Amino acid sequence: MLQIEQILQNRYQLQCQLGNNRVRQTWLATDLEASDPKKSLVVVKLLAFGGNVQWDDLKLFEREAQVLKQLNHRRIPKCIDYFCIDDQDLWFGLVQEYIPGESLKELINSGKKFSEKQVKRIAIEILEILKDLHGLNPPVLHRDIKPSNLILGKNNCIYLVDFGAVQDKAAKEGATFTVVGTYGYTPMEQFGGKAVPSSDLYALGATLIHLLTGIFPGDLPQRNLQIQFSDRVNLSPNFLNWLEHLTEPAQENRFASAKEALDAVGSKALVSEALEHLGWLKRAVKNNSGCGINNTREQVPDEIVGWNWGAFLVPWFWLWTNEVWVGFLCIVPPMGWIMTIALGAKGNEWAWKSRRWRSVAHFKAHQRVWTITGIILWGSAITLLAAVAG
Repeated sequence: MLQIEQILQNRYQLQCQLGNNRVRQTWLATDLEASDPKKSLVVVKLLAFGGNVQWDDLKLFEREAQVLKQLNHRRIPKCIDYFCIDDQDLWFGLVQEYIPGESLKELINSGKKFSEKQVKRIAIEILEILKDLHGLNPPVLHRDIKPSNLILGKNNCIYLVDFGAVQDKAAKEGATFTVVGTYGYTPMEQFGGKAVPSSDLYALGATLIHLLTGIFPGDLPQRNLQIQFSDRVNLSPNFLNWLEHLTEPAQENRFASAKEALDAVGSKALVSEALEHLGWLKRAVKNNSGCGINNTREQVPDEIVGWNWGAFLVPWFWLWTNEVWVGFLCIVPPMGWIMTIALGAKGNEWAWKSRRWRSVAHFKAHQRVWTITGIILWGSAITLLAAVAG
């Protein structure tokens, strides 16, 4: 019987139990040999061979360890150790990097509501991970994507955890594998013991539907085995169609790859902005935006849509650094006020399209400076006039 503060392998001191099912225990532990005390927390998964544990359970546990040892991905916890303890029971242990944060399941259970914008960003991060995993030779299939296996880290990045159902080889024709997965998120072909890259995509789609509706996918109605959820959400038509395509019951009707699904989720500008917001991009984005004020194809990020006080209060100065040359019309007497109001209403969109920006954050900071400048100038002018009048 494992206990709190028990030390395994003269190295891992158990702190608290994180999970316990019929065959596995998961513990938060301290790595007493960690070089950095601030990073000493680890996750220890333990499987006791015997009792309810079957050979398939041990096979999956060993496969998880083998696959994780070979992976080196910034959004997947690193494998630190794998060991066996021959005590009164035969224990197998797997030690992984601890990711501080909350699982998406915990967030759902706490009552968090996810917007379309947030779910798109989550989808993009997970698809980037799956693109890398499925692109390995041989491909690595997770086979159990669900909210509890996705961690929103303290750095606002998504991490994929729990590779207990992983498959590390491509399914050959006629081959079968251990049936794994979680009801509600698992596609039909996995119940037949087979899995392909689009099987992970289906599980991702079901997970996203859970985030959007707050309802476990297995509790939602189905029509011809397709999850019916459109009447419970308010989504853009494109994203709704994308989700339905992702969760097609027949694998041949889904996206064939994570790359294909990633390309289809939105424009390149949307993908780049979303990834940057979540910390994926370390370099400057090349097309933010400078696409031209009349360009209707380039999408303006939702975060910057709205009234621009800087453009309204000081249009004569604002237009120079934002390169919105149409703003010169504000000095033409017949239509000066009309253009000033137009700059306030459309300034963010026009500025985004008129010149290039390093990021959405850069754009917001620039506009904030002009807003403050406008308030100071007008405040000073009003104070001066009041003093003169007095």
